[in-house]
Amino acid sequence: MDANQLNKPLLLSDGVEPDYVKKSSFLVSSVKWTLKIVMWVIFIAWFGLIFLYPGEIGNQLAEKIINATRGSVFGITGSLFMVFSAPVLIIAFLAVAHLIISGGDVFEKRKTSKSPRFRLWTFPVLVDGPFGVVSAAELIGIILFVVFIFWAVYAYTLRNLSLMTLFDIPSTEKGIVMLELTGLRFGMIGLLCLAFLFLPVARGSLLLRLIDIPFEHATRYHVWLGHLTMTLFTLHGLFYVIAWAIKGTLLKELLEWRNIGIANLPGVISLLAGLFMWVTSLHPVRKDYFELFFYTHQLYVVFVVFLALHVGDFVFSIAAGGIFIFMLDRFLRFCQSRRTVDVLSAKCLPCGTVELVLSKPRNLGYNALSFIFLQVRELSWLQWHPFSVSSSPLDGKYHLSILIKVLGGWTARLRDNILSMSETEPQKDLPFLTKTTITASVEGPYGHESPYHLMYENLILVAGGIGISPFLAILSDILHRVRDGKPCLPRKILLVWAVKKSDELPLLSTIDMELICPFFADKVKIEINIYVTRESEPSLEEGNVHVALKSSACPLSGCNMSILVGTGNNIWSGLYVIISTVGFVISVALLRIFYINPYQVSTWWYQGFLFIACMVASVIIFGGLVISLWHLWDKKVSARDEHEDNDRTKVKSAQSNETVATKDLRQKNLENFTTIQYGSRPDFQEIFGCTSRKWGHVDVGVIVCGPPTLQSSVAKEIRSHNISRQRHQAIYHFNSHSFDL
Repeated sequence: MDANQLNKPLLLSDGVEPDYVKKSSFLVSSVKWTLKIVMWVIFIAWFGLIFLYPGEIGNQLAEKIINATRGSVFGITGSLFMVFSAPVLIIAFLAVAHLIISGGDVFEKRKTSKSPRFRLWTFPVLVDGPFGVVSAAELIGIILFVVFIFWAVYAYTLRNLSLMTLFDIPSTEKGIVMLELTGLRFGMIGLLCLAFLFLPVARGSLLLRLIDIPFEHATRYHVWLGHLTMTLFTLHGLFYVIAWAIKGTLLKELLEWRNIGIANLPGVISLLAGLFMWVTSLHPVRKDYFELFFYTHQLYVVFVVFLALHVGDFVFSIAAGGIFIFMLDRFLRFCQSRRTVDVLSAKCLPCGTVELVLSKPRNLGYNALSFIFLQVRELSWLQWHPFSVSSSPLDGKYHLSILIKVLGGWTARLRDNILSMSETEPQKDLPFLTKTTITASVEGPYGHESPYHLMYENLILVAGGIGISPFLAILSDILHRVRDGKPCLPRKILLVWAVKKSDELPLLSTIDMELICPFFADKVKIEINIYVTRESEPSLEEGNVHVALKSSACPLSGCNMSILVGTGNNIWSGLYVIISTVGFVISVALLRIFYINPYQVSTWWYQGFLFIACMVASVIIFGGLVISLWHLWDKKVSARDEHEDNDRTKVKSAQSNETVATKDLRQKNLENFTTIQYGSRPDFQEIFGCTSRKWGHVDVGVIVCGPPTLQSSVAKEIRSHNISRQRHQAIYHFNSHSFDL
């Protein structure tokens, strides 16, 4: 889902505060606000210094800080690292404390407003355009980066011109020198942008969890920054190439690998790797040749390593903070993905959708709007595909479900494997036949830190096709909470679902709402409007499509999924980041004390290699130690949970058997609040208008999950509705989930 969320819920419409609304103590609230203020101050100071650095004022300020600290054992490398990279790591440390203090599912009372509310993260400003749907906060960020680029180019151009006047350069060479200086400046601007590039793709990063932006939304920031950074680096290389070609030394300069100063050949290799990644990430290539994009994107290792060799350790340290955070996340994901996960069951539905139920440990927490990355080794050892979790965390302590729409080659092979599982049972006359298995590995779950779908009394859920999957988890989560009296505000829910054909309707029946919460209609008003766009009338078989074609219990191929990534334990996650970072600092210090300084190692590219080697070693050694202890703790907790939960499984099974006889009645109850329209598309202007009149002018959360066209249509209507209203108090939260499943 792709917008940040409120961290406070709404009150019920009658103004009565629910019994389950919790209030944080004054001390806890004070500490949280103090941490937030400190983190904001550090971030603003860090971003402000980067913004001003191309100009004289920013450059002089950075020089003063560097000169004041360069006498340490770390030298100028440590000074530059402290100025440009350390702030983001310090924010990550403070994020650990904030997440631990915030705890879990806490709802706080907030005041209602009589005037329309405008929220930067939730209000769509741009709907159609190259950036897709852009909120007000995202637009501010885009404008800041655009202003920074123009300002940096202007400031550096003035500094280049002033340098030209300080030296007696022949007029015939001034143009060449100016080209080289301009290329140098573009490289520096690109390096400053690189400081941000890797932060959005650290999937389980504490920073993303702190600001409550899930990875699948943050990816778009990485895409924007990637285009910007590679444009700057390409201009950096292009200006140098033109200057060298004019001088007639192009080949010599390209192959130059200096020991003192910038090594050109590693820079050429790094730029070529970046260009390969950039070209294959363009939308037409990525859409039609996804595997080409995926495999060439692994060149980021070559890009980063040879960049360090190109510029040396002290220049590379400017962007090292974000890269180090990405390394931490990547190693953690590597450790998690090594474990194979039990596939408890697999189903193939008539609409061409596969349902997998995966085993998870009891202490793995996630929100209803989470997603996982799935690898099936029988299909590919390298491909990881993202899928929304279709089950609530309250559906079962030891499993989660995903729905997979068969749209491409990988998903088609997965369906064929499941269908063949029951057909390849060993027979007496053919004992050599073995049953097909599914060996799965999982990364995640990832998603919002806050359960924002629980923070609105009124919800509108808009889904397109398989986009219904996360909304099944939402409905299940809400009904479980209403039944058990857990924190939950939604009391009116409208689900708008657009599908191409009626054979997709069985997806809605994968959850049994009456079974989850008997007589839920007395507590929660749920209305479901389905639009079948490519059929003008119901099919004759409608009502008989709610049975899976194939269902199989898979042989156990592993164990529970790992708890290392996603919404893992805050304390262990924090220890992993802190100890790895401290280990990195210690490694660099020991390296300089016992090797670089005594032996007077001065080769730039070699020091760059040693610097990045320390980053990798600290993650593997110090971070690996924390991960090992984390695994031992997980085993102990899992063993205790299994011992305590033996009887509970039997009770749950008995309860399930008691409700089988009433399944038809529950199915009829579902049809009572479901409306199906054939041959038409949802008119969101009419839907939002009617809903506003029916529910009254109250706060409404709107969540969208579907293709970009659906997101744009909803966002356009949300924007026009919010702008045109005068006395309304409705605020629409726009959210999208645009995975191509």
